[in-house]
Amino acid sequence: MAANSGTGYLCHQCAKAGGQDPFKKPTIPKKRTEKRNITTFEERRFPTLVSLCIQLITKHIDDVEALGDIGAMNVEAISKALSKNRGLTPQNAHLFYNPTNASLTLFDATNLPSPALETLVYHNANLVSLRLDFCGHLDDKAFTVFSTGLPSLTRLELLGPFLVRSPAWQAFFKSHPKLEGFLVTQSPRFDEACIKALIKNCRKVTDLRLKEIGKMSDVFLSEIKGLKLRYLDLADPTSSCSEKAMIALLRAVGKTVTHLDVSKHDLLTDGFLTKGLQAHAKKLDSLVLGHLPELTDEGVGAFFEGWKGSPPLLSLDMSRNDALAGAALKGAFKHSGRRLEVLNINGWKDVPEEDLMIIGHVGTELRKVDVGWCRAVDDFVVKAWLEGEELRGVVQGGCSRLEELKVWGCNRVTAACPRRKGLVIFGIESQASV
Repeated sequence: MAANSGTGYLCHQCAKAGGQDPFKKPTIPKKRTEKRNITTFEERRFPTLVSLCIQLITKHIDDVEALGDIGAMNVEAISKALSKNRGLTPQNAHLFYNPTNASLTLFDATNLPSPALETLVYHNANLVSLRLDFCGHLDDKAFTVFSTGLPSLTRLELLGPFLVRSPAWQAFFKSHPKLEGFLVTQSPRFDEACIKALIKNCRKVTDLRLKEIGKMSDVFLSEIKGLKLRYLDLADPTSSCSEKAMIALLRAVGKTVTHLDVSKHDLLTDGFLTKGLQAHAKKLDSLVLGHLPELTDEGVGAFFEGWKGSPPLLSLDMSRNDALAGAALKGAFKHSGRRLEVLNINGWKDVPEEDLMIIGHVGTELRKVDVGWCRAVDDFVVKAWLEGEELRGVVQGGCSRLEELKVWGCNRVTAACPRRKGLVIFGIESQASV
């Protein structure tokens, strides 16, 4: 090794004595990786006076003594704004309370403990509709107050009532025979005894959501058959219900259901589509079939082709079904394309470019589209959707009403993607380094 003085060389022993390792391999500098910058194109507008007032109120919510008569819509907007930073507390929650309230929505009740939820009931005794999101502190004691203190309640929507046990659910159903809407998400203690109590006592229920229910089983489906439902959401169970039980359920309630969500019931196959939906669902306008790995492209295409006698859908979500491709998309648009307003095919990675063009040709009523992870989507496809295509000198098609487009994972869509006033585009990967 060269000596530090710059003249001559050192043997191995002298190099070690000087604190240098002659056998040490030189380190290779790590290659710097570039981060991808995700771009969102959104039209910038001057804020309205109402939005400015809502921002001001939410910023100083702890100093506000009363909201006054500002209208239910604005109260809900303030509640939604507070939920962004979890600013709703027992101290400021009373601003939303009023004995004359018929409806109350709190979008984030994370910071409301059980006594605060009891106070909510005492100050809103005439509620007809109640929605509480992230109500993890709701326990049996507080829910018992719900049973006794809200006699007029006909619609209850809860997200995350983890602590409510089976006896409390049953007592609530017995005390509310006029219940018309019961929508609950993430309730691990909701069991077969609860669903039986619901069906026995609340025969007027038309809107039912049992989403992410850990104890969901075929017994639930056999009980639900006794209701005349309009809205049905059974998505994301811990274990899938059987296809046979699901078909039997649709045979009983399919004539009246307008919204159906059976996502992640991974035992469902193409047979459920033909023997269940095609045969018995005649009024659906919103359908969610996400994450069903047994569905095939040809089977879904054939289902839509043969779904005669049913009106076109307004909303279709078949996301996270990576086996679906062109046949399914063409079948869906042949059946519902001219009326469809919301489309989600996130994860359909193998849809060919020529089949994607049908979205712009037929979907003239589309408002929201999610084509995330569809590999063939690029700037030219988006341009054809927005502007239509010129055929024989005449521009045809085009999604002129499109308000929201999601292209997450579509790395062929660049920052040069065409844009339009009134349209928000989410997820463009500009490949720019940060």
